[in-house]
Amino acid sequence: MDDRTELSGFLKSRRARLRPEDVGLRDYGGVRRVAGLRREELARLAGVSIAHYTRLEQGKSDSVSDEVLSAIAAALRLDTDESAYLQRIARHPPPCAHDTASAEVPASLRYLLDSFVMTPALVVGRHTQIIGWNHLAAAVFGEFAALPEDRRTLSHLLFCEPHQRELHGTGWERTAREQVAHLRVLLGRHRGHSALTAHIDQMRELSADFARMWAQHPVAQVRDRTYVLHHPLVGELTLHGELIALPDAPSCCGLDLFAAEPGSASEQALRRLRTHRPLNI
Repeated sequence: MDDRTELSGFLKSRRARLRPEDVGLRDYGGVRRVAGLRREELARLAGVSIAHYTRLEQGKSDSVSDEVLSAIAAALRLDTDESAYLQRIARHPPPCAHDTASAEVPASLRYLLDSFVMTPALVVGRHTQIIGWNHLAAAVFGEFAALPEDRRTLSHLLFCEPHQRELHGTGWERTAREQVAHLRVLLGRHRGHSALTAHIDQMRELSADFARMWAQHPVAQVRDRTYVLHHPLVGELTLHGELIALPDAPSCCGLDLFAAEPGSASEQALRRLRTHRPLNI
């Protein structure tokens, strides 16, 4: 994976999803040789020359200005996450300060994890390694300690462990796509992070589903979300997730917390899971 290929693929994928009528252009019929807008149509919408846009779509972004990138983002109807991603991947990456940071959970964060007696909680690293968890998280999602350390990531968990497909049921596709989209946000944010790019390359080889979703270029930061899980011990379990950034912890990306609605059957299920041993993955 290289920056030029990534920029080129991202722009082509976003141009392909637009039709002339989506952006106020007339479609004169006939067979279009490309999916979505033509390069010249996109360039005209953005107010840039076709040569300028073509160079950018070829991954050549050395001389592109912020204004041109903003105009192209607007023409492509990019959302906030996608626009930020375009700005990042079109620039030379700064030196990466996190590439050699050890994946360790500070003691204070470890104490915080253990204090969440009714909240499944995970600490995730720069490429979503699972580097810390509490008892309830293992009881809900599986025994993370049983996984080899080099495969103890959210990506491996979702795409390589059959237990997770059963746990997420019909919601697995959406959850898996959210993970892929978030990895792309991290790729833009931590460009030059060799462990992150190696992780993505490995997942593309390990999982056809991951490769399929990655090729679609989804970009979306993980925020609040809802999981409806099908737990083998307590049945249906609805959890609301929130990823909290940890900018001052160099080895950590975020604290992932999951909560049930107070007084709900899912909250009662969590109470029962507190007394059970974690599931073997």
